[in-house]
Amino acid sequence: MFLTIQEQRLEEEIVEKKSKFIGTLFYVKNEEDAQEQIKNIKKQYHDARHNCFAYRIMTQDGIVERFSDDGEPSGTAGGPMLNILSKNNLCNVLIVVTRYFGGILLGTGGLVRAYSEATTKVINNATIANETLGLEIEVEIDYTQLELLKYYCKKNNICIVNIVYENNIKCYLEVTNEELENFLNRNKNNCNILEYKIVMRKNIRKSFI
Repeated sequence: MFLTIQEQRLEEEIVEKKSKFIGTLFYVKNEEDAQEQIKNIKKQYHDARHNCFAYRIMTQDGIVERFSDDGEPSGTAGGPMLNILSKNNLCNVLIVVTRYFGGILLGTGGLVRAYSEATTKVINNATIANETLGLEIEVEIDYTQLELLKYYCKKNNICIVNIVYENNIKCYLEVTNEELENFLNRNKNNCNILEYKIVMRKNIRKSFI
């Protein structure tokens, strides 16, 4: 289990001596995902002076960390940004700070402060979540039971990934092993569950209630 963010993407900006710094925070599953988001940001902000980044990814072999100053003086952007991710114990996250130069030089100390502030601001506005090994399950119910199931999931911090409307309703839920056991014990009769099956094992994010 480790800390990450609940949102897929979050953006905040600051202005320092006429330079605009846009901090974009992403949830990413792996390095390929992170590199793709970096490429997308560079396309989106193609006219910016710098797109500096840092990310931390949890793998089977441990945490992978990467950063780039993207043309800023060494140690003034990506490194401080990575340090903030590390201090917040965040993994599977990518931060990109885009700078539009305002014509006034900030100096190395000013750059460190600006990139750090942009990173901190966007993290402070994120929803922090635990990421842990769990399951995606498919639950089939009668139409009359949908609101009852939604209420149970909301009350117990269980994410409904998708709902498919057929002859009956199929709900796809993300649960831990413990949550699955509790769900089946409490709802097999109450929610009139017609059938359930495990779709896949996967990492799931659980926001703090």
